Order: sequence, then structure tokens, then C-alpha cells
Amino acid sequence: MRMSAAILGCLGPRLRADERTFFAEAQPWGFILFARNFETPDQARRLTDSLREAVGRDAPVLVDQEGGRVQRIGPPHWRQYMPPLDQMLATGPETAPRAMYLRSRLIADELRAIGIDVNCAPTADIAEACTHAFLKNRCYGMDVATVTKAARAVADGLADGGVLPVMKHMPGHGRAFVDSHLHLPVVEDHADVLRAQDFAPFKALNDLPMAMTAHIVYTAFDTENPATRSPKMIRLIREEIGFGGLLMTDDISMQALSGDLSTRCRASLAAGCDLTLHCNGDLAEMRQVVEASGALEGVALLRAEAALTARTTPKPIDIAAVQAELTALLQGKVYG
Repeated sequence: MRMSAAILGCLGPRLRADERTFFAEAQPWGFILFARNFETPDQARRLTDSLREAVGRDAPVLVDQEGGRVQRIGPPHWRQYMPPLDQMLATGPETAPRAMYLRSRLIADELRAIGIDVNCAPTADIAEACTHAFLKNRCYGMDVATVTKAARAVADGLADGGVLPVMKHMPGHGRAFVDSHLHLPVVEDHADVLRAQDFAPFKALNDLPMAMTAHIVYTAFDTENPATRSPKMIRLIREEIGFGGLLMTDDISMQALSGDLSTRCRASLAAGCDLTLHCNGDLAEMRQVVEASGALEGVALLRAEAALTARTTPKPIDIAAVQAELTALLQGKVYG
């Protein structure tokens, strides 16, 4: 079956007739959901079922469920999680990775129950003094070792729960002092500094099945193009960092990128990204994205197929025991 090299969203909690018809024709590789798409667990499950029915296959359904500010499902039907950096600080270096694993295993259980099988986490960016507030407390720490251990724990917790992890924002968003949703960050640090710090967690986690790019210019490697649309940076991701998995863009509609949507999609795929991501559910925009992204084929298709084979049946879990252990590690800072 021919699939589009795109991941798309929908506008609301129920699939509209025009969206259903469009998705059946466009055949996006997968879907991504946001807070606007959720009301109750039963409604969410109906929505994910409807999306898969529209394309006639077990398409992956993604979400950003990091905890803290970036949490698309929450109370009263789902747990509320601390911002990742806050939890890392609350538990301390010895037990933080275990706590992040437990938290991610709970998140995976909640997502699988409503038909979501891909989570855009871990965030392997290293927090810096200059890191913009939109990202800083979504990070796991301020050094390579801390971030690497925690990111691996998050990926393992998701995978054990039958949810594919998507590592982000490759090759490192921590030095950005502006919000890439609104502006293009430019990182001017020396290549050796970036290799030793920002790129290092991604290299250590290069075996993960999926990753997301950063809309950031790294002047040490490419003075003009953000990583998402830079052949030099994608080559660095593939060859130097050694990531061989499925590489998706961050949201193609973010204002860090210039040009119209068609230009953005074509440039990103020409640079070496495998999939474009479009999040806002605007049908007219999605038509442009699908047309510009074209078919998922060649090595990108092989990577997509390999990623989906990594989806596994969740390992058995005692939810009460996991919650109790996490609560104990948080030293009484109970949530959920």
C-alpha cells in the first residue's frame, strides 16, 4: 500500500467525515494527537480506532506525553506528572533513572489503553543556563551522563509498555535561547563543544527506532540551514552520531522554518529526513503537506518498516506496585 511520507493530526475529539475521506486517500504513515483530541478514555479509544479504520491498517498513533507542561492527556482521567527536570531533582542522581523508568512505564500503560503506540520522548537535550523556558524543565539534566541515563530509562520504560519512543530533538536543542515554535534559534558554539556535550546523548542512544529533528542552525556545521533541512546536519546525524532509525521532522509548521509548507516539506526530505510532521490538523495545510511530501519509499520506507517491527506486546505490569515504588522514590511527593 502506498503511504505518504507524512504524519498528520486531526482537529477535534472525533474524526470528521472530510478528514476520514482525506486520510483514506492520502494514506499518511501515521497520526499525532494533542490535548484538543482528548475528552475521556472511551472517546480517545474510539478516535484512535477511527484513524486506523480510515487508512485501513494498523497505523502508528503518536503523542507528546512527556509530563509537566508537555502532557496531552491529564486529570481527571489520567495521571498528572511532574516536569521531567523537577522529578530528576526530586529523586536525586542515584534513583532518578529508576524513577524515570517507572514513570514512563505508567505513561505507556495509559497510552496503550487508548490506542496510542508511539510517544515523542525521551528528550535527550542537555539543559544549559541559556536554555529557553519552553524547553528547560522538559530536559533531564545539565550533563551528558545524567541525561543519557535518564533518556535510556525513559525509552526502556516506554518500550516495555509496548510504546515506541521517539528521541528528540536531534542533534540537541539545549543551547537554543529562543523558542523554535516562534523563532529560528542559532547556536554558534564550537563543533568540539557540541560533539562532546549536546550530541553525546544522541550518539549513546543511536540504537533507538525513531528520532525527531531540531529546527536549529548550528553555525559550526551549516551557517544557513536549520538541522531539519540541512543535508550537512542530517549526514552528521546518520554518520557521526550513527543514528540509523526513522527520522521525522519536528512540526513542519513551526515558525523557526521559513518558506511555505510545500517548500519546508521538500527541503526537509531532500536533506535526508524520512517523514514530515504536521500537527495542527488544518485540512488545507495537510493537503499541501501530503502533496509536497510524496510517497514513503526507498530507504525511508525500510526504516519505517523497521521501526514498526519494534512495536511489541507490553510486558506484564503490576500498576499498583509501580506507582507505589515511584511514590517512594519521590519521597512523598505524590501525584496522580
